[in-house]
Order: sequence, then structure tokens, then C-alpha cells
Amino acid sequence: MSYEMIAILMFASMMVLLLTGQRVFAAIGFVASGMVLMLYGTGGVEIPFSQAFKLFNWFPMLTLPLFIYMGYILSESGIAEDLYRMLHVWFGRVRGGLAIGTILLMVIISAMNGLSVAGMAIGATIALPEMLRRGYDKVLITGVVQGGSSLGILVPPSVVMVLYGMIARQPVSQLWLAGVIPGLLMATMFVIYIWVRCRVNPDLAPVVSDEELAMPMREKLALLRAGIIPFAIFFAMTGLFVMGVTSLVESSAVGATSATLAAAWKRRLSFKMIHETARKTLAISCMFLWLILAALAFGAVFDGIGAVRAIETLFITRWELTPWQVIIMMQLSFIVMGMFLDDTAMLVIVAPLYVPLVKLLDLGFDNQLIWFGVLYTMTCQIAYITPPFGYNLFLMRAMAPKEIGLLDIYRSIWPFVIMMATTIALVMFFPQIALWLPETVRGR
Repeated sequence: MSYEMIAILMFASMMVLLLTGQRVFAAIGFVASGMVLMLYGTGGVEIPFSQAFKLFNWFPMLTLPLFIYMGYILSESGIAEDLYRMLHVWFGRVRGGLAIGTILLMVIISAMNGLSVAGMAIGATIALPEMLRRGYDKVLITGVVQGGSSLGILVPPSVVMVLYGMIARQPVSQLWLAGVIPGLLMATMFVIYIWVRCRVNPDLAPVVSDEELAMPMREKLALLRAGIIPFAIFFAMTGLFVMGVTSLVESSAVGATSATLAAAWKRRLSFKMIHETARKTLAISCMFLWLILAALAFGAVFDGIGAVRAIETLFITRWELTPWQVIIMMQLSFIVMGMFLDDTAMLVIVAPLYVPLVKLLDLGFDNQLIWFGVLYTMTCQIAYITPPFGYNLFLMRAMAPKEIGLLDIYRSIWPFVIMMATTIALVMFFPQIALWLPETVRGR
């Protein structure tokens, strides 16, 4: 059997197992281990075994549970809920102000958490009922929460970028910095869209009444204290890292410790909350570890049979595609796969193929794998909110108030998908949008 047929058999077997409903890490790991035994016999078990030790020897792996813990403890302690009340009071008089404030809230939560799940949970349970009660259009605000929560995987500390960095062997710090400007650019697009649409059609977003906001300026200023803790945690964590005072792992420890101290200072730290936070952190961290281990084993086998070189020959030699045409094909495949797979499954499937190929392409600039990681992460954002899979679609359906139906959820996403696709196109045509900040910080 040729190596090309072996590669096709590996992918076909993996997809069949995934379609049967098997866990992603189990399907990928089973195919990798089974193919090793078929190709190399019992001695081949050293390949997945060595990948496990490679994973455990990678020091930045420690950041994963720490950032997940930090996000959950901030969510469970109600600090994000306090932040929303502050935004409600200060943005209530602006047309569409609560929707704009919700986007800003999502950016802040993203900077504290690194996952879209926490932002979605807070937005669906706190922001949606508040805006519905004040007469906001349900389709508009459903899209706002879904689009805003997806920023969690782009704005640092992004857990998805940690996973990409582990598999692609790229510095996580550089990936985080590369995601800052594209993330803020996307958030700015969202804010402008909300403001313009609410100005054109004021019925979509009524201004909050004077009675609701009738409070002394002294009380309004006191509410600003709700924003101090999240910003202090974010700047303590990222500021110390950027200045070179702490390493990546130390910064994650600073964030986790600061979040715990903030919950204690608010007198919301309890054994029950710590137990629930630890349980959720352990569950998600273990899931990611198994996924990364399966991906590394699959990639080692895939690269060992020469499949990456075969794909390179197919794209560049036989089809005579230019490097940019290859990148565009990769992005299109991401979007198609994202309709059926989640971000981690998509990453472990394509990383063995695409990462070595991107390294070989001549695109005319440096740090191609960092730039490609940002492209992949932004495409994951589209995958989160597009049917039929769409993680955020499922979460929204489960947590949204009963007056918001599935059709409303589907109708709400398309303006935000278009804005995300526009941002991806801008980063593709102008790579320095993503690369300027990491190159500048590294130069210093």
C-alpha cells in the first residue's frame, strides 16, 4: 500500500469514528496507535509513548489549568456580574448603549478567561434578560452575545492559542500578542455595527429611562470600582509578562492567585465555590490534555509516513498553486470543517498537514506560523457560531430566555460572521496587523 493510501485510510478511519459519536481524543488516538502497530509492529508503540513525554516536558503546559481556573473563579464569584451593572449605568443613555457595553464586557471577560464558554454563560444569563426587559430587539442582542463571546479565543490569554502553540511548537506569548490587534479590530467592528444599526432603526434599542438611571453621581462613581478588579488582574498578569518581570507560567499563576484573592476580598470565596471551580478546571484541563496527546501521536505517525511531503507535492507541484492560493484553500477548508467540528477537533485534524506546509511556503514575510495561528483562531470564531455544529449556538439555545427561539439565534449570527470574515481577509492581505505587536515587543 502506498503512503498516500495510508494517509487517506488514516483520515477516513478517523472521520468514520468521529461520525459514530466517539470522543475526539479517543478517535484520533485510536487511529494513531492502530496505524503504528500495523506499520511498525509492537516496537511502534514507542512513538505515541514518546509523544506523551514530549507533552509532559513542555513547561508552558502549566498555563492551561491556571488560566481555566482563573476564568471560572471570576465567573463563579460574580465579579463579571458586577461589571455588567457598571456598564449598564454608564452606557444606558447611549443609543444601543447596553449592547455596546455588552461587547466591551465580553472583551474584558475574554481578557480574564481565554474561553468563549464563560463569556457566553454570563452574556446569556445576565445581559440577555436585562436587555430584553428594556425592549431591545431579541435578534440583535442574541447576535451581540454570540459574536462578543467568541472573542474569548482571540484576545489573550487565549486557551485555543495555547493549544495551537503546543502542537505547532510556537511561543504562546508571541501568539497572544499577535491576537491583540485583530481581536480589538473585530470588537471595534462590532461596536460600530451596533451603533450605526441602532441609529438607523432606533426601535431596535430604546434608551434607558431617566427613572432607571436616576442616581447621584457619587453612586455612579462608586460603581466604577466594579471595573477595577478585572482591569487590575489583567494588567498584573499581562503587564508583568510584557515588561519581562514574569515568565508565561508565572503570569498565569499571578492571574489565578489574583482572581482568588479578589473573590476573597469580595467575601465570596467559599469551600463550595472552590470545589466547583476545581472540578470544572480539572474536567476541561484533562480533556485538552488528551486532545493534545492524541494530536501529537497522530502527527508523528502522519509525518513519519511522508504524508506532509505528499500534500506539498500535490498542492505545489501537481496543481501548481501559488503560496497564497494554498493559504486560501486552507482557510476555506477551515470554514467547511468548522460547520461540523469544534475548534480543538479541527486543530488536531489539520495541524499535522497544514503547519509543516505553512512553514515551507514563501509568503514574503517572517513568523508565518504565528500569523497562521491567528488566522486559524479567527476561523474558529466563525465555527463557533455557524450551523449545524456551532458550539455557541447550542449554548445559546440552552441558556437563552424562552422568548428567544432557534430561528432567532440563526438569524442573529450572519452580520457578525460577515464582520469576522472581513477581519480574516484584512489579516491575510495585511499580515502586519497581527505581526506588528509581537515583532515590536520581541525587538525590545
